[in-house]
Amino acid sequence: MNGAVPLVCGTLGVLVLAGAVAVAALYNRLVVLRNRVDNAWAQIEVQLKRRYDLIPNLVEAVKGYMAHESRTLEAVIAARNGAMSAQGGIAAQGEAENMLTGALRQLFAVAEAYPDLKADQGVADLRDKLTDAENKIAYARQFYNDTVMSFNTATQTFPANLLAGAFGFAGREYFEAEPAADEAPQVRL
Repeated sequence: MNGAVPLVCGTLGVLVLAGAVAVAALYNRLVVLRNRVDNAWAQIEVQLKRRYDLIPNLVEAVKGYMAHESRTLEAVIAARNGAMSAQGGIAAQGEAENMLTGALRQLFAVAEAYPDLKADQGVADLRDKLTDAENKIAYARQFYNDTVMSFNTATQTFPANLLAGAFGFAGREYFEAEPAADEAPQVRL
């Protein structure tokens, strides 16, 4: 009988230790996934800033050709400024980006009527850079949403969901885009 007490205490100790290791492993996994989500969002912000920086140059380059299309150019700048200052989380940012994409599409549609724009090398270079930026944004958005899915799945599945709530790991929003935003605006100047 005396040998049973140390055996029970030893078994309990092992179980407590195994439980603590499991909790630590789950916690660390959630931290890693949360940091991946944060990093993926930072990459989106880098690409968005790159696009924001290109837009004033594009507007300036086409302004001379499209002087009587000032409303279109103003709409692009307003949408850019709105996207840059979007507040209210990822959903608000997504809506602002969709508005900017729409304004850029409008600009490119109007620009089709100006043959001299098609021949301008500076505009062509900006078009290529903007198309590249749009493609990188689409890729970064997809990567971000994939990491959010992994994080949200980890915080919602058992047994991690028990720890996620206790340690303040809340699900993250997807960076939604309108269906047409998955394609870069057609830039055919």
